[in-house]
Amino acid sequence: MAPTHHTIDYVEFAAPDLERARAFYGEAFGWAFNDYGPDYAGIRAAEGDGEVGGLNPHAAAGSGMPLVILYSDDLDATVEAVRSAGGQITQEPYTFPGGRRFHFTDPGGNELAAWSTS
Repeated sequence: MAPTHHTIDYVEFAAPDLERARAFYGEAFGWAFNDYGPDYAGIRAAEGDGEVGGLNPHAAAGSGMPLVILYSDDLDATVEAVRSAGGQITQEPYTFPGGRRFHFTDPGGNELAAWSTS
């Protein structure tokens, strides 16, 4: 499952009770997870290749979630494109296992993120 530039790539859900969320989504929809311990669970793609989303126990449920995460071939260029288009960077690019990511709001106040493998 190869990422495609500027497409919706990953959806993250708030899961204050991670185990309960895993149980619910597993039972209700048959979702399987990559377990990253008590801090995160990745939602496996239906084809079994990669992840399509995640459960984040550190995010508060309510407005602002789920978080839509776009993939970028060039994260720094995407940061500048968001700024140029009138978006507000709410979290500057940071490194995480697997790449780099930043968060932004669109002019309407919706929060999204973008990530890159480098």
